[in-house]
Amino acid sequence: MTNSLTFDLTGIEPEEGAPAADQIIAGDPRFTTWNIEDRDGSLFSGVWQATPGKWKVSYDEWEYFHIHEGHSILTEEGCEPIHLRAGDRLIVRPGLKGTWEVIETTLKDYVIKL
Repeated sequence: MTNSLTFDLTGIEPEEGAPAADQIIAGDPRFTTWNIEDRDGSLFSGVWQATPGKWKVSYDEWEYFHIHEGHSILTEEGCEPIHLRAGDRLIVRPGLKGTWEVIETTLKDYVIKL
């Protein structure tokens, strides 16, 4: 077994989802997630895609992500909006509450630590 892992989606069955109905503010956003690794239920990595819409978010976890395609806006309560486009990277710390808005279908890879 190797101790390295590529973000190769070949053979990974994507999961389909959406924000909870009571969290949606606008549109009909849909998610596609390719889970690459789930380490002991506390560390996750993969690729996530979302279609246009806006919903409430509340982060209990730490997340690093890199945007590959699209345009989204993450707005933390009481803070200026962060426009996210291809090439942007961000760390979200536990406790962030606000909104995520997908303007153009967005594709990101991520690493989440609970």
